[in-house]
Amino acid sequence: MPKLWNETIEAHRRAVRDAILTTTAELAAEHGVRSVTMSQIAGQVGIGRATLYKYFPDVEAILLAWHDHQVSEHLEQLAEIRDRTVGAGAQLEAVLRAFAHISRHSRGHHGNELSAFLHRDKRIVQAEQQLHEMIRDLLAEGAQAGDFRDDVAPDELATYCLHALAAATTLPSDAATDRLVTVTLSGLRTMHPGPEHPFSPHQHDHGPRHSGH
Repeated sequence: MPKLWNETIEAHRRAVRDAILTTTAELAAEHGVRSVTMSQIAGQVGIGRATLYKYFPDVEAILLAWHDHQVSEHLEQLAEIRDRTVGAGAQLEAVLRAFAHISRHSRGHHGNELSAFLHRDKRIVQAEQQLHEMIRDLLAEGAQAGDFRDDVAPDELATYCLHALAAATTLPSDAATDRLVTVTLSGLRTMHPGPEHPFSPHQHDHGPRHSGH
């Protein structure tokens, strides 16, 4: 049947393309971006060079396509985590925790040269903006519900979250990553200073002092 035949061909092409993306990223992480050749990729995937060139013009194009796929997949994952969680406060915690762990594990698999190359990808700016907006909206909703502080604009707090959790890429363990998320979240909570709070305006209001003379 023509339809089944076309679906089979398309599935094969997707499988080959996925194999090209994964193989190229692994080779670049292991040997460096400049060391990877199209011949090497074709040999590892098990296709001819001519076939490889039908999919991509060069190694950089493959790596950018791989990165674009990874970023899109991560954004979808974070959106799914948000949607299956109830309440802005719980949603934000789940999203930030997942983002921190994704950041840590992704950086660990890239290698320095590959990471530097991927950071030049202009599409990452758009993805970061989407993530920023997701976090900002949850913060705004949480502030209205009293879950998060409202003395700082949600847009600024979203920037704070992303910058704070960028440190996850250098952490040694998942436990350390969870602690970083906990500390970051603590900065978002609504503060209610009591009478003994050091910045309470009533703390020093004890009436006139006597010199004792």
